[in-house]
Amino acid sequence: MRIIDAHNHPDWHRHDLAAFLRNMAQYGIEKTWLHSWECPAGEYDPSYNNVMLLDSQGYPLPFARCLDYKRQAPDKFVLGYAPDPRRPEAIDQLEAAIALHGVQVYGELKLRMMYDNLDALRVFRFCAAAKLPVTVHIDYEFDAGRKYPRPNWWYGGGIEPFERAVRACPDTIFIGHAPGFWAHISGDDQYNKALYPTGPVLAGGKLIQMFRAYPNLWADLSAGSAYTALTRDPAFAVDFLLEFQDRLLYGRDYFDNRMQEFLNSLNLPEEALTKIYAGNALRLAPDRSR
Repeated sequence: MRIIDAHNHPDWHRHDLAAFLRNMAQYGIEKTWLHSWECPAGEYDPSYNNVMLLDSQGYPLPFARCLDYKRQAPDKFVLGYAPDPRRPEAIDQLEAAIALHGVQVYGELKLRMMYDNLDALRVFRFCAAAKLPVTVHIDYEFDAGRKYPRPNWWYGGGIEPFERAVRACPDTIFIGHAPGFWAHISGDDQYNKALYPTGPVLAGGKLIQMFRAYPNLWADLSAGSAYTALTRDPAFAVDFLLEFQDRLLYGRDYFDNRMQEFLNSLNLPEEALTKIYAGNALRLAPDRSR
């Protein structure tokens, strides 16, 4: 079965290209979507400084590193690039990156701005025209017991601004990701109180409502946020994965294999697994190496 990791980053958690490729081979991953993360220095948690290298502009995961990986292993990577929508050159740079380097994904958008910002909506609509899916990271503001440099690292403004963006841009494919997105799988009130809520999934989750209301909403199954959301209630996870099997993408955002192990333990139909592991990713970013 083909496997595509639809969410990862270059030089992430001290994995250089050689380590990255070894890890992909270890877990049978054919291709990886490489996302940039270009945000101002004051908008990311400095605890990340010891797991990645900043570029000259202070960007955590600059597009230049994605390009370097792609040049050295062109058959292994799909390029993602998400210039900050607040910058006046964002669309011009994205358009140039598509033309010059074959960018296929706008990702990862991870900024301290409301995702229905008018400049962001303009970029999202450009992505629809360019047939680029948009991968977004959502985190809530809540008390994490810190004061400096910020009490918490919120992104996107929560599920409401994101829903407004999804509704305002019906032709844009949005791929949801991160704690502030996956916490809404349940109808409880933990989404802005705990980074990774646990316990049974309650009815009325906003995420389920949005998936049913907006056919342009997708998600990747990456990081601890997706893993915790699905493993907190495996029976619910099976129903969720089957209902939305056409809009879910396998992803990691790290270098472990726990999501594969979990998916393989659920006895899902092969058709559903084939879509989640690679088929859906190929629909959004067709394989140009074959």
